[in-house]
Amino acid sequence: MTFLATSAREELVWRVLCLLNLYRLLIPGILFALYMLASSTTSVGWTEPRLFLATDLVYFLLAILAIVALKMRRPALDQQAWLHLTFDVIAIALLLYASGGVSSGLGILLVVPIGAVSLISRQRRGFVVAASATLVVLAQEVMVHLAGFGGAAEYTSAGVLGAILFVVALSTRPLAERLRESEEKVRQKDVDLANLAELSHYIVQNLRESLLVVDADDRIRLINDSAANILGPHKAMRGALVGEISPRLVYFLEMWRQSPQATAGAPITFVSADGASVIQPHFATLGKGSPGPVLVFLEDTTLLSQRVQQSKLAALGRLSASIAHEIRNPIGALSHAGQLLGESPNLNDQERRLTEIIRSHSERVSSIINNVLQLSRRDNTAPERLTLADWVEEFAGEYRETMQLPAQRLQLRAEQNGDEVEVRVDPTHLHQVVWNLCDNAFRHATAPDTDIEIGWGRVTGTGRPFLQVADRGPGIDEEVRDKIFEPFFTASDGGTGLGLFIARELCQCNGAMLLFEPRSGGGSVFRIVFADPQRWSEQVFIPSPPAGLEN
Repeated sequence: MTFLATSAREELVWRVLCLLNLYRLLIPGILFALYMLASSTTSVGWTEPRLFLATDLVYFLLAILAIVALKMRRPALDQQAWLHLTFDVIAIALLLYASGGVSSGLGILLVVPIGAVSLISRQRRGFVVAASATLVVLAQEVMVHLAGFGGAAEYTSAGVLGAILFVVALSTRPLAERLRESEEKVRQKDVDLANLAELSHYIVQNLRESLLVVDADDRIRLINDSAANILGPHKAMRGALVGEISPRLVYFLEMWRQSPQATAGAPITFVSADGASVIQPHFATLGKGSPGPVLVFLEDTTLLSQRVQQSKLAALGRLSASIAHEIRNPIGALSHAGQLLGESPNLNDQERRLTEIIRSHSERVSSIINNVLQLSRRDNTAPERLTLADWVEEFAGEYRETMQLPAQRLQLRAEQNGDEVEVRVDPTHLHQVVWNLCDNAFRHATAPDTDIEIGWGRVTGTGRPFLQVADRGPGIDEEVRDKIFEPFFTASDGGTGLGLFIARELCQCNGAMLLFEPRSGGGSVFRIVFADPQRWSEQVFIPSPPAGLEN
């Protein structure tokens, strides 16, 4: 017997066999109840009571064993179908014989097994099954006649029962065909849905945008790899609570749910899990529920800032070419003339003050020119492998000696296992960046004895090395924090507005990121997050210098 063998059709056959076994469990109980409640002259089990009861009990036990076989799906599908049909036909034939033959009416019990097997098999095989069952019924009728419990007229009833079995096998053909067609349509729809789901998953995972879907309980229902890398690949996964991964993101999400206009003003940002990027979330409602699922886009503002900075660098490159050729030499001559004029013994105090103004502003313009031209050295990166603890100790000693500072004014603090932290960076670039940050910290300190702290360690969760300079100054106003790394932006008199801009540029060309955050209790923290140590073997991306930036 050849049954439907595809995976989808196999499931149907297994379900049909399970339903047939449920029928097999009910029949013995019903027959036993009829035998016990009916009189001794009834046709149920009246000729061979012992055979009837024994067959009824064995039939019930076989049905229980079939439950285990169906759950384990052993033996194979074809073998189980043959065994089930054989048990049914033999058991019902014995019950017929013990009840006096076809006249007992128990032959009708064969209709369900024959119909079920015809339904799950090919039509020709259904006819074979019906013919086999009819032959068994006729054989038991012969045995009943030989035993003296039936007459010749019973053969007619046996023939009618056989005809009914053939009609049942034939009538299941249209139903089986329609069932196969429905299965094929369902199977095709399942394939289409699986292909569509796979296509959607592929599109989502390969989108350049980082996105995730959050349900009403703040659990992640969908997330692509890009968003997982931002929030932390080991924690950000389907089913995880957003609040446990990024408390600041879930805070912004709740603000947006309460009032979408609340997040439409100033940009809301948070730092990525690796501490190397500043992320700005955008929210969109999915569905009509309230609260319902929310689609969250995570925009890496670092990439946008890099594009903006590249445009600014291009403009600075063209400007620096003119500055180098048209301004630097006249400013040098002006500064030299001011110095010579200041050395004249015939100048009064007012004239000396004017020459001092000429000298100081000439030096300021010259400093601006030097800083702008210094950006052309971005491509001259020579990274080395450094141990932060040793480098910081050497830097601190040099800085204290140069600036004539007592040791307590510049404190050092390493995180746990900080002595083992290594980075890959150009030491001259790192020296210039940290020196600039320390100068800014001391320059903006509100008290002359304010301490500056240099700390280093690893970012929690990602293990990326970091080095930070923290102070207890007045801090930076929130409305200008997004501008402090822009060229020529300064909040103090006499500044060029290029120090932090150049510092961030030097960090970026070493695969690092310079970030600012307010310090708890007052003050500022400037943190350098270095490249992931696992990517040291990869080539560091160094942007080409903009046009015109040449020495």
